[in-house]
Amino acid sequence: MLHHPEFDPIALSIGPVAIHWYGLMYLVGFALVYLLGRRRLTRGHTPALNTRDLEDIIFYSVLGVVVGGRLGYVLFYKPGYYLTHPLEIFYLWEGGMSFHGGLIGVILVMLLFARKKKVSFFTISDFIAPLIPLGLGAGRLGNFINGELWGRATDVPWAMVFPQSGTDVPRHPSQLYELGLEGIVLFALLWWFSSKPRPLGQVSALFLIGYGAFRFLVEFTREPDNFLGLLAGGMSMGQWLSLPMVLIGVVMFFFTAKRQSR
Repeated sequence: MLHHPEFDPIALSIGPVAIHWYGLMYLVGFALVYLLGRRRLTRGHTPALNTRDLEDIIFYSVLGVVVGGRLGYVLFYKPGYYLTHPLEIFYLWEGGMSFHGGLIGVILVMLLFARKKKVSFFTISDFIAPLIPLGLGAGRLGNFINGELWGRATDVPWAMVFPQSGTDVPRHPSQLYELGLEGIVLFALLWWFSSKPRPLGQVSALFLIGYGAFRFLVEFTREPDNFLGLLAGGMSMGQWLSLPMVLIGVVMFFFTAKRQSR
């Protein structure tokens, strides 16, 4: 049985300034998006975009992730609580972010940017989609370092005790499952798929299918939020939010397959 190392959540201190691992992982994630985006631009995958466009997309996507992620958490997970404590919506330092809300925020950013550039939304989203998984993986690594979002109780040989859970029960290291599937495997799949000409919108569709399916599967090993538990059908909120991603992605994939590859 393994034990979580209980890392110090502060990665670096410079005088009164403390840099937390989770915040550092966010920076690593956006840095990976930038570096991979530069590489895709140099390979000529999206002639309609340039380096300045990439920098602008990343800058505004940061806002989309933060605002969308927070509002998604408020609306999807604790609407009743924040309705009676509205000022706490702004208490970002207390945690509480939703990937699905952050995704909606980024989609809105890409819609606005596509309108500004006078290009198709899918031109932007197909370019960005393969860059996202490693950034997500960095975030999941941050979750593991913090010892949060641990898994359900299990007796598998690699089960791990997370003291942060307040128990000595061995659990799935579900953060590492997400790092592997939503981060590394999804990145490899999308990078390979997007390396050849594809119909406009198919790379974006594959991202929705891949992330939604991987997240849905990993949720079976992840401890449900204690204030929600399991919902209808014995599924978690993460699973219910991931199902529409898969369904929309499948419809998009087959609909866009009729288009000419670019």
